[in-house]
Amino acid sequence: MKLIIINGPNLNLLGKREPEIYGSQTFDQYFRELQLRFKNVELAYYQSNIEGELIDKLHEVGFDFDGIILNAAAYTHTSVGIGDAIKGIETPVVEVHISNVHAREDFRHKSYISPNAKGVIFGFGLKGYDLAIQSFL
Repeated sequence: MKLIIINGPNLNLLGKREPEIYGSQTFDQYFRELQLRFKNVELAYYQSNIEGELIDKLHEVGFDFDGIILNAAAYTHTSVGIGDAIKGIETPVVEVHISNVHAREDFRHKSYISPNAKGVIFGFGLKGYDLAIQSFL
């Protein structure tokens, strides 16, 4: 099985940014743990702070991978383009958020990703990525 985790803006700051919300572990550290935990899964990882690059990556992998785990971060709530990209590809997408977006600001309650996603996982910290991988197995 071939899965890719795609992270959006500011997630490159995990471990430094608002540790009370996002924890103190970097995503690179966590990704290595996932690779060890899921040895039978070919896991890839991509992160960008740029909306167009995220759309390009979705187009690139959206016909060849078995699954996409997407944390579009703030673009979840603003990007019709990312929502349309997911609608246009064949690979199923699971939307993941580290925090409970419904316990935060009102603008975070709207997702342009969810209507086109296989499922949504939020509020379980980094463990949400683990749960998303398990959803594909």
